Amino acid sequence: MKIAKLSMLVCSAVFAVSCTTTKSYVINSKSGTQTQGTAQFVQKGKTVSMDLNAYKLTPGIHAIHIHEKGDCSAADGSSAGGHWNPTSENHGKWDKGEFHMGDIGNLVADKSGTARLMFKTDKWCLGCADDTKNIIGKSIIIHADKDDFKSQPTGNAGGRVGCIEIK
Repeated sequence: MKIAKLSMLVCSAVFAVSCTTTKSYVINSKSGTQTQGTAQFVQKGKTVSMDLNAYKLTPGIHAIHIHEKGDCSAADGSSAGGHWNPTSENHGKWDKGEFHMGDIGNLVADKSGTARLMFKTDKWCLGCADDTKNIIGKSIIIHADKDDFKSQPTGNAGGRVGCIEIK
């Protein structure tokens, strides 16, 4: 056990640029929808990439946010709590003035209800000690409506139609 911890520490501390962590998740449908799909997170060095593929959405624009709790147990997704906002900023558009660390943006579902969003940042990490960056223990929520990037604190994004627990 000590050897495994030591090798993980060495990888993290010394060879972080060459280390890669991959985590894959399934989207849980919420609020009576049939939303399905997957999300994959890959951390390579200090950069985290997210590749989200959603199906059976209502065609159109849907907000997507990281929420503060990694809990998708409620039928309406409310158990995920509010937007993840460890730096106490106003809601907004990612990298444009003030924004929550969970303010990812919008994804667009085509006429068949399929959407894909690829997102990359050095402002997140998978399991690091920095609580302002660590997304493990949080959730991803797909909302019924688009994010207007103005309304506080949620962007007027509507109900929760999909949820992913990031473990």
